[in-house]
Amino acid sequence: MDDIANKIGISKKTIYQHFDTKTKLVEATTLYMFEFISHGIDCICALNKSPIDEIYEIKKFTMEHLKDEKSSPQHQLQKYYPKIFEKLKTNQFCIMQDCVTNNLARGVAEGYYRKSIDIEFISRLYFNTMMCLKDPDLFPLNDFSMRTLMDNFLEYHIRGISTEKGIDKLNSIINTKQNH
Repeated sequence: MDDIANKIGISKKTIYQHFDTKTKLVEATTLYMFEFISHGIDCICALNKSPIDEIYEIKKFTMEHLKDEKSSPQHQLQKYYPKIFEKLKTNQFCIMQDCVTNNLARGVAEGYYRKSIDIEFISRLYFNTMMCLKDPDLFPLNDFSMRTLMDNFLEYHIRGISTEKGIDKLNSIINTKQNH
């Protein structure tokens, strides 16, 4: 609380006038970031880009706004504020499930993803794999940057569900990124 008060130039007493406990401050901050990221993802989805472009735009947006990749905020929440973590995870699942399911259905309809994929299964696998990428015990951030993990996972995911049209789109995105 001292660090926060010093950073924003107010006293701890002022912070406690707005938040009874540190836990309430953490919960409010977590909810704010969740709502901000969710709104940004909704805006990206509203652009109606190709499903593969959409996934990469969402990754880019979330990476820009969850900058600190040397510590896992979700892992810290899970360790120190397990109730807030569980609430966040439930909210994330609901939002991501809807977003990923829509992306997959649209990808199948537009010929980017194979018709034979099980959308419900793939969407749940996608969510849980994303959660695993943030686990520093599985992927220590000294060995794996979050950007590399996300890039590798998205390529793996898209190659696994794509048609030839989807693979061509993916290769185009990868080649464009490598040339910049």
